[in-house]
This record gives sequence, C-alpha cells and structure tokens, in this order.
Amino acid sequence: MELLTPSLGLIFWTTVIFLVFLYLITKLAWKPILKALDDREKTIDDSLKTADRLKTEMAAMQSQHLQLLNEAKQEKNQIIKEAKDAKEAIINEAKDRAKVEYAKIIEDARREITNQKTAAIAEVKASAGKMIVEASEKILQRELNSKPAQENYIKELINQANLN
Repeated sequence: MELLTPSLGLIFWTTVIFLVFLYLITKLAWKPILKALDDREKTIDDSLKTADRLKTEMAAMQSQHLQLLNEAKQEKNQIIKEAKDAKEAIINEAKDRAKVEYAKIIEDARREITNQKTAAIAEVKASAGKMIVEASEKILQRELNSKPAQENYIKELINQANLN
C-alpha cells in the first residue's frame, strides 16, 4: 500500500515542479497563446466590420443604381415626349405653311382671273368700239336718202359683224 499513498516529499516536489511548470507556461507560452487568440479575435472582428461596411456600401450602391435607373427612365420618357411634341409642332407648322401657301395660290389665281377678265372686257369694249366706228364710218360714207334703205344697210353690217 505504500505505493498507493504518496510520501510527503513526493507531494512537495510534485507541487514545486507543478508551480515551476505553471510559472514557465504562464511566462513563456500563456502570453503568446492569449496574444494569438486576441489577434485572431481582432481579425475576425475587423472582418465582420468590413463585411458590414461592404454590405452597407452595396445597399447604398444598389439604391443609387435604382435611382440612376429611374432617372434614366424618366429622361427617356422626357426625350420621347419632346420628340413627339417636336413632331407635332413640325406637322402643325407644315400644315400652317401649306394653308398660307394655298391661300396665296388661290389669291394669285383670283387676281389673275380678275386681270384676265378685265383685259377681256377691255378687249371686247375696244373691239365693239372699233366695230361701231367702222359701221358709223361706212354709214356716213354712204349717203342714203330713204330710211328703210338705211335700216337694211345697218342690218347688213350687223350680220357681217356677227359673222366676224
């Protein structure tokens, strides 16, 4: 049974060796192990903070991207609206110019018709005056004593004028 119960010297030296071992481990190994664990904890903490920061930045970028996309859609719609308005304005302007041009052509045609009508009337008047002068000249050149002979001669001149 002696083997099962340790002696006082063995307990003393075991305790001394254990305390020396504990002191050496604390001084030499414990601090580097704790430092490595702290460094690892800081690295993990920094990585988590970086991930959170990147997540926030990605959310901001996504929001900014959606905003830019909406602005682009609005700008596209605005450009399409402006193009339609420009098309309408050009069409209306062309119609207005066509109406003005039409009115001008009609007015020119009316003026030309009036001018030609006036010229034709003047020509008819001149022609009628010339015929009257010729008929009068012929009547005066021929001296007729009787009234029925003068009337016959005038009828004959009128028939000749109608034929011409």
